[in-house]
Amino acid sequence: MLKRPRPIFLFATCLLVGAALAVGAGSLPKRASLPDLLDTPTQTSDFASKGATSGIARRGERLIAVGPRGLILLSNDGAKQWKQVPSPISSDLVSVKFVDANTAWAVGHDAVALRTTDGGATWQKVLDGRSVLTLLRETYSARAKMGDAAAESLLREIERSTAQSATPDVLPAPFLDVWFADNGEGYLVGAFGLVLHTNDGGKRWEPWMDRLENERQFHLYGVTGEGAQRYIVGEQGLLLQLDAAANRFVKVNTPYNGTFFGADVRGERLLVYGLRGNAFARLNADAPWNKIETGIDANLVASVTLPDDRLLLLSQSGHVLAVAADLSRSVVLKTGASADVLGAVAVGPKSIALARVNGVGTLALEP
Repeated sequence: MLKRPRPIFLFATCLLVGAALAVGAGSLPKRASLPDLLDTPTQTSDFASKGATSGIARRGERLIAVGPRGLILLSNDGAKQWKQVPSPISSDLVSVKFVDANTAWAVGHDAVALRTTDGGATWQKVLDGRSVLTLLRETYSARAKMGDAAAESLLREIERSTAQSATPDVLPAPFLDVWFADNGEGYLVGAFGLVLHTNDGGKRWEPWMDRLENERQFHLYGVTGEGAQRYIVGEQGLLLQLDAAANRFVKVNTPYNGTFFGADVRGERLLVYGLRGNAFARLNADAPWNKIETGIDANLVASVTLPDDRLLLLSQSGHVLAVAADLSRSVVLKTGASADVLGAVAVGPKSIALARVNGVGTLALEP
């Protein structure tokens, strides 16, 4: 899995999101204490809400934010007050998503996936780098024995990457995003093309790296969907769409070869966004791509839909951009007032909750 010199890319982590990071061949940061992080509950702090957060999610009045060293924050009043809740691990968490009012998933480094079924009050570890490594080995070893050349190649890369790691019993790759449909279908995506898929709400997981047109194993930064549509975005303009008939993700051509960090789909409309203020949208699968003129050079890290259906884009530097209805341009509503924004959700018609390096916060929008 870790097999080539890396271009400069953006890790969606509370410590490094938004910073360009060059990674050499076969080398995510090695941490000899990885097993301890996977088994050690996070420490509590009276100042947790002021610490770095990298992901945020909302369902009704309830919000969850996640960050480094297993940090999980919970708000039950629309982001007015936050409290830290226990986390079973101390690995850095990157992304969090609600499935329904009670169920949410949080993912991060060391291939960690946590789940709550009580609205975020308590969390259980479902996957980590050890169990994911076992799953990959078992799956691709069985397929390789049946003559599957792609599985044999993936197995070789898995073994090579773990042999280079300071902790060879832990998969040296993070999950960077998670998404679930209402029917229990879900995806975990991450660095070096890492993808797991479930059809039963996360009870059983299946590796899907061999079901992606991602031969160079680009990092995968975002996954989303609506209805029957499923999309994954990643490095070097990578946009993948699920081909349901073939049961695999296929490439979609885009007019940009820089990294995408997220996608937003509503009906047939698709928007993708990423490095240096670049965002592109199309009205449907047959329509051409429009470049959304943003007028900024900062990385776009989040999209937010307000109750009035206005679509916003947020930059790492704190810009808030309202996208025009024709998807051709955007209007600046706020200009970089908040430092190091890493995630955002709407909490009202004129307010956004932010995950930031300097803690969770809210931002009031102009009329």
